[in-house]
Amino acid sequence: MTPQSDEDEVWRQIVASYNAPAEHTSADQPWPDSENLPSAPTRRVLRRPDGDGQGPLSDFADDPPADEPARDDDEGKPAGAEGEDEGHYEPPPPPPLPKADPSTKIAWAALFGGPAYLLLAAMFGWQLHGWALFAAVAAFIGGFVALVVRMGDGGPPNDSGWDDGAVL
Repeated sequence: MTPQSDEDEVWRQIVASYNAPAEHTSADQPWPDSENLPSAPTRRVLRRPDGDGQGPLSDFADDPPADEPARDDDEGKPAGAEGEDEGHYEPPPPPPLPKADPSTKIAWAALFGGPAYLLLAAMFGWQLHGWALFAAVAAFIGGFVALVVRMGDGGPPNDSGWDDGAVL
């Protein structure tokens, strides 16, 4: 047999077993059987006890049956309500945005206003004069440059000495 025919036979076996179910044994798994995921819960539709048929009460089998209402705790919450809030995290409200000075507001308006004017002029078929086109492009470039210059280098202050240490 030639090496080419061996390779062809291996490919034929791979293609033939493509749709065959895999044989899973615990010896093939690199993890213990206790770490396998459980199968999905059995789904069933439970109807309301009055039989009005206004839709399902629940669609999971581990919920209480429809003829057995959930009991309330002392706090007046349903019996399963404390479990729902147990892992829930509600972050604190974010701090307010810093107030921008007028030059920053003008730079942002120029950055977006110039291209917005050109887009509107193109959409509505306005005739652009040379000075209006120049002003829109200059506003965009000027707004961009102003924002970049105001951004700064973000480095340490100048009075930190000759050795800045590990600056990330």
